[in-house]
Amino acid sequence: MIQSALAGIVPEDHIFGTQFRYHATSGEIQSIARVPAGYGKVAVLDRLRESLGVAHDRVVYVGDGSSDVHVMLHVNRLDGLTIAVSENKYITQIARRTILSDDALSVIVPVLEEIVGWNAARVRALFEAHGFLLREWDKVRTDSITISRAASAAVAAGDVV
Repeated sequence: MIQSALAGIVPEDHIFGTQFRYHATSGEIQSIARVPAGYGKVAVLDRLRESLGVAHDRVVYVGDGSSDVHVMLHVNRLDGLTIAVSENKYITQIARRTILSDDALSVIVPVLEEIVGWNAARVRALFEAHGFLLREWDKVRTDSITISRAASAAVAAGDVV
């Protein structure tokens, strides 16, 4: 299904996904041949990196969910760049950068900053030179905090614990 959806856009040998074994006559799924989710993504990434001769610190990994945790930790450990593209709390805590946008071009911004070394003005100029405006670019760091009253403080205040 994925291969047909990406036909003419991405060559089949560039698509890595779950592979199933199908029943010869009914076409029903019989078993799973390969699952590149979780740690399987690490294996696929390492195979690609080695076959293409890409250094560890030149890997850029973009993820949006919990199946990306293992590979993001792996890429970070080897000094690559990890970019979260969702508010999933597991990967936003791990990724070096988080980009929230409706436009896929937005993932280029941290690549230009972190790898190429450009400042915000130069990034904006590049986009503008190609007819795009970076609007509402809020460079923020998000801390996730939950505060509750400590049991000892509640007892000292006379509250029942």
